[in-house]
Amino acid sequence: MTDATTADAGEDGATDPDVSDLVRRLREARAAVDDVESDIADHGEDAVDRAVGAYRRATTLLDDYEDSATGTGDFQAYVRFQDEFLGLVEDLPEDVPVRDAFEAAAERMDRRRLRARDFDGARGDLEPAARLEGLLERRAEAREELQAARRDAALRLKELDERVDELADLVALGEADLDAPVERLGEPIEAYAESVREEFQTWKEEAPAREVLDLPATAESYPLVDFQSPPRDVLAYVRENPGGDHPIPKLLEYTGYSGSKLDHYVDDAAALQTSVAVHRTYLERLGADPLVVSWPPPRAEVLRRRADEIISLLDRFASEDTVVTLRRVRDLTYREDYARLRTAARARSEVTDEQLSRLRSGAVETELEAVREARARLAAALDETDED
Repeated sequence: MTDATTADAGEDGATDPDVSDLVRRLREARAAVDDVESDIADHGEDAVDRAVGAYRRATTLLDDYEDSATGTGDFQAYVRFQDEFLGLVEDLPEDVPVRDAFEAAAERMDRRRLRARDFDGARGDLEPAARLEGLLERRAEAREELQAARRDAALRLKELDERVDELADLVALGEADLDAPVERLGEPIEAYAESVREEFQTWKEEAPAREVLDLPATAESYPLVDFQSPPRDVLAYVRENPGGDHPIPKLLEYTGYSGSKLDHYVDDAAALQTSVAVHRTYLERLGADPLVVSWPPPRAEVLRRRADEIISLLDRFASEDTVVTLRRVRDLTYREDYARLRTAARARSEVTDEQLSRLRSGAVETELEAVREARARLAAALDETDED
């Protein structure tokens, strides 16, 4: 076991499995939507829409004409207002909800002279229609809250899924055979790593920079070989300038030369400075790590695919012995005990002393059961409160 934490599962501060607040929020949000939709259904969805549309047009007319159509103001405005307002009410279907509220407002406004209090009174007459508008607004707010609650619950469900995976993985590691001969995997992997690092470094020091940088550029087509892509200006420089014939260490050395001295070594001193010098950190750090097999090693199918991709790149610099060693590493995945040895290696490397203590006490299994129950409860609540 290790004192360094490489896996979070089982540490203090684990995910709280209590989802009661989220479940309650989901159900309350769903109930709020159902309640307001029931109120709307009592009147009829289409009928409410017609009534609210008429109410909004009526209040717009009241707001637009209140100043110009009152008192001894603009007579033409007064005529237009009455034509539009009274016509709006006359055109309403007989079955529109709260039609009597519109008729009361129309009767109030059907007079020779209008005053501000008539407009206020008409707004009061239309209050039943305003309440219908309030139903639509309540429904929009209730639906928005339901969407937000479901979104938060879905995020929490994802967290719980991840926690279940972490804890289940930790339980599996806790059951590993710590006496298993993991060196059967470790020794070939270590031998390959040592060899490929040494040969890559030699190649980097001696080969033309354009050849070396072409490897990480080509690796962009190999998703399991995680080289950082070369900066575009560096790659363009080594491909298009004779300076690319020099090894990377030499190019970096040249960047420290004065302009007059540099002219003796490269054709375009300015291009070297603007393309190479500014990317010194990338060039210095470029190494074989993306070609190395990690320890503990990945799952068998991943290691096979990754080894095949790496082998496709090794012929640029590696010896046949190094390639053969990597093939041996790849072939380890066909051993019947590969999964057992890999699990043992992971247990030795990743399980902390604290996690081991919690495994032995049964605390990890207890938390796993609680998280699974919470996950099931939250998933059920999401199903029950599905949006229409």
